[in-house]
Parts: sequence; C-alpha cells; structure tokens
Amino acid sequence: MVLGSISSIQVGAALATGLFDEVGAMGVTFLRTAISAILLVIIWRPDFRLDRESTKIALRFGLVLAAMNLSFYEAIDRIPLGIGVTFEFIGPLGVALLTSHRRRDLIWVAMAAAGIVLLSGGIGEEGIDPFGVVLALVAGFFWGCYILFAKRVGEQFSGGRGLAIAMVFSTVFCTPFGVADGGSALLGLSVLATGVAVALLSTTLPLSLEMEALRRLPSNVFGVMMSLEPAMAATIGFLLLSQDMSATQIAAIALVVSASAGALSSARAPAPIEP
Repeated sequence: MVLGSISSIQVGAALATGLFDEVGAMGVTFLRTAISAILLVIIWRPDFRLDRESTKIALRFGLVLAAMNLSFYEAIDRIPLGIGVTFEFIGPLGVALLTSHRRRDLIWVAMAAAGIVLLSGGIGEEGIDPFGVVLALVAGFFWGCYILFAKRVGEQFSGGRGLAIAMVFSTVFCTPFGVADGGSALLGLSVLATGVAVALLSTTLPLSLEMEALRRLPSNVFGVMMSLEPAMAATIGFLLLSQDMSATQIAAIALVVSASAGALSSARAPAPIEP
C-alpha cells in the first residue's frame, strides 16, 4: 500500500507536467486542489459551521497546502522530477531531525548534506535551474509545516474532515494564481479530464492507501518507507518523462534517501504524508 501510494503520487506529478504548457504550473495546481477538495468533501461530508479556533487551524493548514503545492509544481516545471522531490524531501527530513536529539543523528545530517552538495554541484548545468531548486526547497519547508500542522488538524477534527475543509480553503488561496496562469484553457474538456486524473492519483488514491497502511504499520516504519519517494520520483521521471539522471545525481538521491530513512527511523517523527 505504501509503495502504491508513493508510485501514485509521482505518476500524478508526471501527468501534471503534461498540462504545464497549456495552463501553467499554477493552473494545474488550482485544478488539482479544486477537484481534490470536491472529492474530499463528497467523501467526508464535513460540517463547515466552525468555531473560531477550528476556522483558524483549517485556514492555516489550507494556506500551507496551497503554498506547498504551488511551489512544488513551479519547481518541477523547471527541474527534473526526481531532483525536485529530493530537494523537497529536506522538509520531512528536517522535521525528523528536529524531533530527535540523539548525537548519532548527526550522521544523517552529514549524509543529507553530502547529497545536497552533490546535487547543488549541477545547479546551472545539466538542466538544474537555480530558481527551480529554490522553489523545491520552499516546497520542502511547507511540507515540513504540513507534517506539524497535520497533527493539530487530526486532533481538532475527526477522520479526514479537517483535510477536506482545509483543501477548500487551499482552493480559495490557489484560485487567483491558477486563473491568472491558466485562463479560459482551464475549462477545456481534455484539461479537466487530466486534472481529475491528477487529483485522483496525487490525493484521493494515495491518501486512502496511506490511511489503510497506517492501520497495519508503526508510524516510524511507515515514515522510513516514505523516504523512498525521491528514488521513486527519479524512476517515474525517467520512465514517463525521459528525464535522464547522471551517476552523480543518482548517488546524491541515494544519500538523501538513506539519510531520510535513518532519521525517520530514529526520530519516530510524524509520517510525511503528502496531500
């Protein structure tokens, strides 16, 4: 289930890149978020009559979701999918390391730093756009925020109702950017059909698989398996988008994956589920 979730998210991201030329990265983000919000509301049927505290939490979570997805899609519009996810994964890795105070975790910091240094050596070369890297790191920061906020949302709302409400708020935040980027092309039948597929592959299916997996796996084991995401992204990028990787880039991704697995295993951090 975990491997299915990871694969689904990255296939969804690869499929989304096919729409970038038609509606832009922000247009795709808006479509994915809006369709995901509709699906989640239908599934969870949340009550939108919220008290002040619940509204504040859902608004903040929605803003984090919007910022994470907008910056990530803008990043993979500029740099290969595997490299983008590797830089983005610094967010969950950072959360794991911050929640652990063991000295041996410095090993994971060193491994991750080595991987990032190797990747950074190709910035400006081999198709690695500097601004794309910055955007991926921004997405990683908000992914880390998502992990921390998700716990609070889970405490405040039952089931997936908090996520459904936050996704509606996220759609509101994404709307001006998406409409400005995509315009009337967002209403094209082929664009909408692909948007539905991206939403299903990137949100509805993986979240369902992850919730089932978490019923069967300890959270730290789940987190370690999720650390395979950069490697899966590189594989999907190669197979579906013909994005070749150099030996140095592959080694860099392997270092980050290993560091993430080690850190998540020892820190028992919240599982890095990506919406």
